[in-house]
Amino acid sequence: MTHIDAGAELDPVHPVPVPSARVAGLTQAEVAERVTRGQVNDVPVRSSRSLADIVRANVFTRFNAIIGVLWLIMLVVAPIQDSLFGFVILANTGIGIIQEWRAKKTLDSLAVIGEARPTVRREGVATEVATSRIVLDDVIEIGPGDKVVVDGTCVEADGLEIDESLLTGEADPVVKHPGDHVMSGSFVVAGGGAFRATKVGREAYAAQLAEEASRFTLVQSELRSGISTILKYVTWMMVPTAIGLVVSQLVVKNDDLKDSVARTVGGIVPMVPEGLVLLTSVAFAIGVIRLGRKQCLVQELPAIEGLARVDTVCLDKTGTLTEGGMDVTELRMLDGHDESYVRQVLGALGESDPRPNASLQAIIDACPDSEEWRCVESLPFSSARKYSGASFSEGNGESSTWLLGAPDVLLPAEAPAVAETGRLNERGLRVLLLARAARDLDDPEVARTVVPAALVVLEQRLRSDAADTLRYFAEQNVRAKVISGDNAVSVGAVAAKVGLDGTAVDARRLPGGREDMARVLDAGTVFGRVTPQQKRDMVGALQSSGHTVAMTGDGVNDVLALKDADIGVSMGSGSEATRAVAQIVLLDNSFASLPSVVAEGRRVIGNITRVATLFLVKTVYSVLLAVLVVCSQVEYPFLPRHLTLLSTLTIGIPAFFLALAPNTERARPHFVRRVMRHSVPGGVVAAVATFVTYLIARHHYTGPGSLDAETSAATLTLFLVSMWVLAIVARPYTWWRIALVAAMGVAFVCVLAVPGLQQFFALRLVGTAMPWLAVGIAVVAAVVLELVWKWVDRRFPA
Repeated sequence: MTHIDAGAELDPVHPVPVPSARVAGLTQAEVAERVTRGQVNDVPVRSSRSLADIVRANVFTRFNAIIGVLWLIMLVVAPIQDSLFGFVILANTGIGIIQEWRAKKTLDSLAVIGEARPTVRREGVATEVATSRIVLDDVIEIGPGDKVVVDGTCVEADGLEIDESLLTGEADPVVKHPGDHVMSGSFVVAGGGAFRATKVGREAYAAQLAEEASRFTLVQSELRSGISTILKYVTWMMVPTAIGLVVSQLVVKNDDLKDSVARTVGGIVPMVPEGLVLLTSVAFAIGVIRLGRKQCLVQELPAIEGLARVDTVCLDKTGTLTEGGMDVTELRMLDGHDESYVRQVLGALGESDPRPNASLQAIIDACPDSEEWRCVESLPFSSARKYSGASFSEGNGESSTWLLGAPDVLLPAEAPAVAETGRLNERGLRVLLLARAARDLDDPEVARTVVPAALVVLEQRLRSDAADTLRYFAEQNVRAKVISGDNAVSVGAVAAKVGLDGTAVDARRLPGGREDMARVLDAGTVFGRVTPQQKRDMVGALQSSGHTVAMTGDGVNDVLALKDADIGVSMGSGSEATRAVAQIVLLDNSFASLPSVVAEGRRVIGNITRVATLFLVKTVYSVLLAVLVVCSQVEYPFLPRHLTLLSTLTIGIPAFFLALAPNTERARPHFVRRVMRHSVPGGVVAAVATFVTYLIARHHYTGPGSLDAETSAATLTLFLVSMWVLAIVARPYTWWRIALVAAMGVAFVCVLAVPGLQQFFALRLVGTAMPWLAVGIAVVAAVVLELVWKWVDRRFPA
């Protein structure tokens, strides 16, 4: 404990002179010298990558290399219409680069808004600077909720307690004294002080740990890893099949070389689900842009996916259900204490804390400070202790020590003031006890023998949007849990006002075991008197019982839980520490933004899962058709132009619209299994139906031009079966989905009906018997497809 100068409080906006007794910090000349030497905190940029990285990731891919080589071959040996697939790949790559660049710009601009601005002392003046402008030997001031942004040595400490659990795993806060080392990545839980920067930039401890983890993290998700797994299997299937097809078309069938090459390429190209990777990247990028417009900073892109899987949201009451501010509505005197004297004590307590929390700020507003009182030592508020305190030298020469905190923590359960507090809590009011302590502040048992002086009744301001937001979660089958450090009864009353029912549970009575705690958490809705470590344990218990947990919070007491939750959501006005560990920051501080955030995650993941089926059905039927052609020793039925047309009408255009459509279904795990259970039977049915039509057509047509007629009949069957796959994937139907499917059908009819398009795509139906037979085979395949997919849904539920 050290002496506090009550006049040392800093204005966070306007720099103020620092008392001469304190370390003055660097001069401007010393700062300039360090900048010249490069001793600046040039930390890696989080959640972003350069334009060169974006271009490289979109252009230099395994499948682009395969498609690129095949495209160059086709440009040499075949008409331009057989090279259309290459231009489609160019367009897709361009779209991917543009959308990811837009997402990067959105992230970078929002990151500047949400960036922490530490208070640095230079030439005796305290001012806020960007983290990247801190230099070696700067003196940085810290207080409750502040993150330690660089490594340093403590030069001032006023009850300074720092939590290093995110770095060391040590749960208990560490009390720091001048000369002690402070590590970047830790955060202040109580008290205040200053430290001198000894390591900046990439030399800092947290920067060394985080540099790799802090880079652009698009690939680290179940969805992306699932797609990578699928592509790995596709490559394994594609290579031997393609080799067999090449041998079959070029060696066994001794036909025209250029036509054989064209048909070989026509068999290989559709095996590559190149659009799936693109669409995933674009959907993520557009999700970031949409959320950015709602002032939501996505600090880690996989968070969008995680949001789609969330089934439980843990809410910290303060700053989430209620606004940050409070009002003192009443002072209730206890044991005959004088109200004017109590107001003097409260005013002095408020002035003793240079960084008051919301409760103390309300007291400061209601009880002005008395100039005659001088603070001798202080005990900062801690969420773990649930009280703060200070010792004063009063104007008349007397000395006194006072505590301000939770009545049910400072007093025994049978005390009359505790019963009175309970009645006030039932009305949703927050109550603090002012009590005089008989022991010194540095005594560990200072709270054991206190004399209650007054109850300070505070009214919390409910957020106007809280009830609607909680109603949305209920409709979406996302369970809300209110977890607060406040009195359980008070928290329960506030929760009831916003529509959350359920008995309030005092966290001090929660079982210690994870399984037992999980059972209580499943049954309850509102939990009070929760310590920061308990919040973390509660998140872990919910996760252990199979829940995907999102945690919202804005205070330093939420940091550990935010870090451990599947998705951490912080308010923009929250402490530096909470913003640093959260994956999503609501920069406008609006709890009402959360439904938009969850809905965006569900839209992205649900739709990618939906359209992935379209791409992989094409891959399966392409591989199987190639195998059937090799085994049957016949010409491959399609030229590249045919499959480019089919892919565009039945996959490319519809997938783009379906991927961006609204989708409220909660994402489920096992992406690969859920997609492949439909793609494999769908692709098999499409391949068999198409090959049957092709074989019948080979016997039906003879003479010159027969191969073109056979190809046209097989194309008709494959188009109709693929359209039925699209019609199934597009369910449940809305007017625009029906219009989308119908438009694709009309486009194909136009190709068949317009002579110029017939010639361009080499599609001409000859006679009536074979085309109608092709339609009949497609109808049978569609019925089989419906039956098989329904059986798969029953036999292998998602």
